[in-house]
Amino acid sequence: MALSPYLSYVFDATEANFQVDVLDASFVQPILVDLWATWCEPCKILGPLLEKVVDSHHGSVRLAKIDCDKEQALAGSFGVRSIPTVVLIREGQLVDAFTGALPESGIREFLARHVQPNEVPTVVDAEPAVQETPEQAISRIQQEMATNPDKSELKLDLAVAQMQVGNTAAAEAELDTLPANLATDDRAKRLRGQLDFAHSLKEAPTAAELRARIEHDPNDHAARDLLGVRLLIDGDAEAGLAQFLEVLKADRSWNDGQAKKRLIAAFSVLDDADLVGTYRRRMSTLLF
Repeated sequence: MALSPYLSYVFDATEANFQVDVLDASFVQPILVDLWATWCEPCKILGPLLEKVVDSHHGSVRLAKIDCDKEQALAGSFGVRSIPTVVLIREGQLVDAFTGALPESGIREFLARHVQPNEVPTVVDAEPAVQETPEQAISRIQQEMATNPDKSELKLDLAVAQMQVGNTAAAEAELDTLPANLATDDRAKRLRGQLDFAHSLKEAPTAAELRARIEHDPNDHAARDLLGVRLLIDGDAEAGLAQFLEVLKADRSWNDGQAKKRLIAAFSVLDDADLVGTYRRRMSTLLF
C-alpha cells in the first residue's frame, strides 16, 4: 500500500493489533475500518477519499485499513461478501457500514450520522499570554458563573480546574450537575476517568510505602498497581503506565485482567498521543 499523507489518523489493522488498536481504542474514539485489496480498483478510488475525510475530522475518528489478502481470517470475521466494505466501530461494536466506492460527499454524510469533526483553533499572532494557574482559573470561572448562571459549559471548565488542584470532590460535584449534552463531552469523559483513578487511591498507602513493598516483593502486583495510579495522578504518566505494564508482563490475568483495564483507562485520560501510541503497541506485544 502506498504511504498515506494522513499518517496520524490512518493505520494498518492486523490480527495482532486488532483487539487493542481497533476494539479497545473504539471506546475512546470511533474507528472506521476499510476492508480493501490491492487488486480491487474501486478500493484504489475509495481509499484516498476515506483518508482525506478522516484527516479533515482532526482526530475525532481514526481509519484502520485491513488488507483482505494479507489478513484473510480477520477480514472473514466481518462476513464481507464484496470489497471495498467500510464499517464503523464504536465502543467495541459495529454500528454502521457501507459497501462500494462512495464519493467524498457520501463518506462525509455517512460519518456525520455518528461523529463530528474536531474544531481546529485559528492561529493568530498575539502577545504571549501569561500562564494562568489552576487556582486563578477557579476564581475566574466562578466569577463568570455568577455573571452568566445559564452558561452550562462553565461548570465543565470549573470541574476541570478543580481536578487540576486535587479537589476531586468539588470536581465530581460539578460533573454530576452537567446537562446531558455536556456529560458526553470528551473533556467530561476524560475527567470521569481521572476521578475513577483518584477514587481507587482512597486510603491507599503513600508512594514511598508502595515502593518499599515492591522492593521487598517485586511480585506485589497490588502495590505496583496502586503506585501506577499514584504516578499517573501526580503527572508522571509514563512511569505510571510502566508500572501497569510490569504487572501485565508478570501476570496478565491478575485481578481479572486489571493491568490491561488500567492501561486502557489511562489511554482515555491522557493527551499525549505519542506516549499512548507507544504503550498501546507494548501492550499489544504482550497480549498477542
